[in-house]
Amino acid sequence: MPAHDDDHGHSLAEDLKTMEALVARRRALKWFAGASMAGIVAACGEGSGSSSTTTTTSTPTPTPTATATATPTPTPTATATASGSCIVDPTETNGPYPADGTNTSSGSTSNVLTSSGIVRSDIRSSFLGSSTTTATGVQLTLTLTVVNVNAACAALAGYAVYIWCCDRQGNYSLYTAPAESYQRGVQVTDSSGQVTFTLIFPGCYSGRWPHIHFEIFSSLSNAIGGNYASLVSQLAMPTAACNSVYADGTTYPSSATNFAGISLSSDNVFGDNSSAQIAQQTPTLTGGPSSGYVGTALIGLAR
Repeated sequence: MPAHDDDHGHSLAEDLKTMEALVARRRALKWFAGASMAGIVAACGEGSGSSSTTTTTSTPTPTPTATATATPTPTPTATATASGSCIVDPTETNGPYPADGTNTSSGSTSNVLTSSGIVRSDIRSSFLGSSTTTATGVQLTLTLTVVNVNAACAALAGYAVYIWCCDRQGNYSLYTAPAESYQRGVQVTDSSGQVTFTLIFPGCYSGRWPHIHFEIFSSLSNAIGGNYASLVSQLAMPTAACNSVYADGTTYPSSATNFAGISLSSDNVFGDNSSAQIAQQTPTLTGGPSSGYVGTALIGLAR
């Protein structure tokens, strides 16, 4: 018989052994397959990084800080030197005794403004010719402030102020007192627009309210004659001071009588002025006849 027929002649015990070996082989194959798959999965997980959770932290947007705005420095405002209000002083006559070159004089000059020595603060003494006489009477120290009414009463510096007035007996130097040159002088305003004169309180002569003449020039070089004046005007002496000064009839003969016969309203210079003009034209005085007076007055120009 052929030999291959002998291969099918196995017993049950042999078949069981063959079956057990087959089962063991399948288990081994299954185990290797599972291990291989686990390795593949693990390898894939580590390489991709997809199993890690990434937390994204947002960076907060900074809140803008406000930029400080610079406050501009205010432009300085010019301050007027003179306090309060001011008006333009009215133009008044320079009268018959100016000695400013506008008329003739019986004294040593008809234009004292061109004379050496006219620029002075104390005007009580004569300075022309041979006379050195000093006028006597109640002393008055008068400060005048020249201002520009078109610039909030700002001071006018560098202006020349010429003043003159009669003596205690009502005489004017270079005219009714031809040998004398007292009670006349020129000063130039300082940075405050001020000039100060020392003089004798003027007497009162018949027909006029007691007064002081003045002329204002834009510069000392222009103060060479009345025709160059920016303003010609007068100051009215205060009533109370006049009554006190003229009570001394020995020093001021006839002044009390003359003063009693005149008023501001009847005066031919001040009579047509407004109350505001009179107020500015009247100096403010302190003191008295025995100690002398100190006064101030504002003079307004339209520049």
